Amino acid sequence: MRQTKMVSEMAKIGQVAIQTGLSIDTIRFYEKQGLSKRPARTDGGFRVFGPDEIEGLKFVRKAQEMGFSLGEIRELLVLKADHVPACSNVKAMLKQKLVGVEQKIQELRRLKRSLNKALDKCQGSLGKAGRGHQEPCLVLEEMSKAART
Repeated sequence: MRQTKMVSEMAKIGQVAIQTGLSIDTIRFYEKQGLSKRPARTDGGFRVFGPDEIEGLKFVRKAQEMGFSLGEIRELLVLKADHVPACSNVKAMLKQKLVGVEQKIQELRRLKRSLNKALDKCQGSLGKAGRGHQEPCLVLEEMSKAART
């Protein structure tokens, strides 16, 4: 499948990797997953990308940076390709993504509190006279106890 674009507009995969900030393997992966258009090939079989393919790769990269999964990116690409007003669909996807981010933030806050408590126990335990590296670790004992229940 040859595309008839001027050779000067075309870029090889290494150049595209630099322009998009993606690795060569990632570009190939996106192609296999159908997230980017199949680029034209030279007579020698090398992939050559035009401005549209490069723009599409940058779109996918930006969507991933925003936390969209590959499946969600496929949906966004379909909405983009349909050339219809899709703002309500995108808005719903963004709201759903924000809910997930808020949940992760809460989970990370709980994790931070738990780690701080464990660290405080370690510091308190090691600060007591006579306790040292030979004594059992209170945090490990507590984790073992929790695992048994």
